[in-house]
Amino acid sequence: MKKTFKIFIFFISVFSVISCSQNESSRPNKGEIVIAADESFRNVTEALAERYVAHYPETKLHLKFQKEDYALMDLLKRNVRVIVMSRELTEKEKKLYEEMVDLPLEPAKFAGDAVVFVVAKDSPKNSISVQEIKNELQSDEKNIIFDGVNASNFNFVAQKLNLAPQKIKYSLIKGNKGIVEQISKFPNSIGVISLNTISNPYSREAESLRKQIKILSVTENNIAYEPNRENIRNMKYPFTRILYFLTNEGHFGLGNGFIRFSCTQKGQIVVSKEGLQPYNIFKREVMMR
Repeated sequence: MKKTFKIFIFFISVFSVISCSQNESSRPNKGEIVIAADESFRNVTEALAERYVAHYPETKLHLKFQKEDYALMDLLKRNVRVIVMSRELTEKEKKLYEEMVDLPLEPAKFAGDAVVFVVAKDSPKNSISVQEIKNELQSDEKNIIFDGVNASNFNFVAQKLNLAPQKIKYSLIKGNKGIVEQISKFPNSIGVISLNTISNPYSREAESLRKQIKILSVTENNIAYEPNRENIRNMKYPFTRILYFLTNEGHFGLGNGFIRFSCTQKGQIVVSKEGLQPYNIFKREVMMR
């Protein structure tokens, strides 16, 4: 009887320790997690993480910047708690998520971003059509420059144009900033970067990058669209994309706390200050008479 009682007490103690540990790590205002995002989304992810930690000083958000496809793999393997995505998951990826994460797929959309096509500042080119982009990506000239395969910009353009990634012909310069800083060396080339890399109107670094390039408008159905906030808000710019979070956290812990913060007013203000279009709030204009 005593032996049975001791075993019972042992299991209760172990269960209590595990429960306390889980509760401690699952609190949205305390603990630490890893968040992964493509380098194209670095600025907005860093800004949101910084504000969240400012609100909850007992939290630590470790940011891991890697190619979009690798971030998804890390989420499925539970190496990270939250990731930022832009492209739609394939049917195979959706199935893997539901099997490996064991949660319904619920993307948490938080920002309107865009894939932007840029050229050297002194280039005579001012615009490019969707069809021209598609033609260039099938040309042996390889005039389109991406920051990497398996990365968000490459993935999104391939998906948008319905091109098989392995058949796309392109050149490569590492990093969005790398493309901006080196595009002048390639007068016939067109760089592909994220709007978020250059969108912050208050950032000296973003301002410096903007001064080095010319942003092309993109023509579709004979109408040219600039990648500005209005065209992103109305989804008129052809390469508008919606950024969203995915998590493998099945409770309201630090991961979901960060996602909720980012999608509600305080986080959406951060998104707006980054020069992106907030997904969940819009500017309200009141006319006084």
